[in-house]
Amino acid sequence: MRKGSISRIGAALLLLAAAIPPGSRASNGQAGAAPALADILAAELDRNFRILKEKAEPKPYYICYRVAESEGGAMAATLGSLAQRGVNHRRNLDVTVRVGSPKLDNFHLLKGERPRLTASAPLPVEDGAAAIRRIAWRETDRAWRAAAQRLMQVESAVKMRTETAEMADLPDFSEQPPAVEFQDVPRQKFPAEEWAAKLRKWSSIFSEYPMLVTSNISLQWQRETRTFISSEGSRTHHGRYFYRLSINATAKGYDGNDLNLFESFDADDAARLPRDGAVEQAVRRVGAQLTALMRARPAEPYVGPAILSGTAAGVFFHEIFGHRIEGHRLRDETEGHTFAGSVGKPVLPEFLSVISDPTLRRAAGQDLNGWYAYDDEGVPAQRVVVVEKGVLRNFLMSRLPVPGFARTNGHGRAQPGIEPLSRQSNLLVESSKRASREELRRLLQAEIRRQNKPYGLYFEKVTGGFTRTRRGGLQAFTVIPLLVYRVYADGRPDELIRGADIVGTPLASFSKILATGDQPEVFNGYCGAESGNVPVAVVAPALLVEEIEIQRQPESKDIPPILPRPAMEVQQ
Repeated sequence: MRKGSISRIGAALLLLAAAIPPGSRASNGQAGAAPALADILAAELDRNFRILKEKAEPKPYYICYRVAESEGGAMAATLGSLAQRGVNHRRNLDVTVRVGSPKLDNFHLLKGERPRLTASAPLPVEDGAAAIRRIAWRETDRAWRAAAQRLMQVESAVKMRTETAEMADLPDFSEQPPAVEFQDVPRQKFPAEEWAAKLRKWSSIFSEYPMLVTSNISLQWQRETRTFISSEGSRTHHGRYFYRLSINATAKGYDGNDLNLFESFDADDAARLPRDGAVEQAVRRVGAQLTALMRARPAEPYVGPAILSGTAAGVFFHEIFGHRIEGHRLRDETEGHTFAGSVGKPVLPEFLSVISDPTLRRAAGQDLNGWYAYDDEGVPAQRVVVVEKGVLRNFLMSRLPVPGFARTNGHGRAQPGIEPLSRQSNLLVESSKRASREELRRLLQAEIRRQNKPYGLYFEKVTGGFTRTRRGGLQAFTVIPLLVYRVYADGRPDELIRGADIVGTPLASFSKILATGDQPEVFNGYCGAESGNVPVAVVAPALLVEEIEIQRQPESKDIPPILPRPAMEVQQ
């Protein structure tokens, strides 16, 4: 089972939400008065908490309401014609009820089981108090019933099992001071017709590449706001904008295998999306590269030295390292606990440091997808130094304590409908052993000669990856490249190959990193794991690795289209 995965295009981007503006640069928001929604929910939460404390058994010690609201839209064009266009506006309420006590409550883990106890329901998009309070009342009652039943199971199971003293002393929920802040995220108009005309124009460029099977250019935009109310007194409201311009194309190889390629551009302000000329160049680049892939020879299983571009290195670190420093895994007895007992010890080469910083909104000239003001437990986002000069210092923490780390550091995250867990945000890989692009290539060629290998590899572009972290299976990862080249030590031109997956095991891979490039690159995507899909980013330099393993991807072997392609008539 995939324990975690990252991809360029996540489920959240498939939502069609109401038109929102490219206007001025999105900011952390300006402090303002509580929105009507927050006041309505706070009043209903206080009422429900008070009555349950008086009449219910077991009594709740904590209740929170989380509302995710999205307004945005999407449009796509293919070969000069608009193929999709839509908008949407929706809200979702999540209700969490904890019964028992912070020491032992209904969320206590039993044999790796992670119950879904969050009550979730759509909310009206208008601030009608009667409708909102009725839904909040109903879902709170439903969440309390599930919590009460679960606590009985937990208390019975705890009596029948043994735990280490360290684990037995850990509470199920940590204390946290309440936060109160309301950030305004103003709406602006979106010039839909202007963007539709651009998409038509750009998509028509693919007519220059008649061997492609499908092609499209799409724009997704979203204004997302989060409202959090808790019985501890937290009251927060914040949000952000997100825009993604995507260029996608598919083709059939000479042997029948499916091929695909894409480029995407992300911003929290449409004004920072690339200019028309840069988009046109990107479309032609995708068309030319995909045409070349159709003629490229398939990859063969291979182990040897390689360079991973900054974006490829970002996915590499997200998968093999990032998921293993998510703190909640240390409380799960079915997890592999890769770094348990490693705090204060070297886990990476001493020239590497790793930081998780959800407060950072821009790096390497690009907007980052993994930023937020507050996590999904109402805790302010915090910068966390995870690895300092190769030495492990910290884990990413939610409000679930783990051995050696009793408090959250603002990394409790979840998609709507699922309870938050510790998750990645913006992962930053920093290096003190940097080399220019040319120097890194010379080092690769020297390593090819030293190992007496026929060639090395250069991974230019990847689409995502996944990893497995449970102890019941192989501790492994896979990164899925799109553009891979063989690099020869004798100066021959690089050779494009296709159909390769990077595979390996994490601890072995860490020790193989020899040096890094001197220019960081950004990979924006969505990460799917136990608490659903959350937006993330990785900022990393290129990596030179002593040894990496590739395997061939599964093959489709479908025959190419029998019917001739229709004559190309592009809409003007």
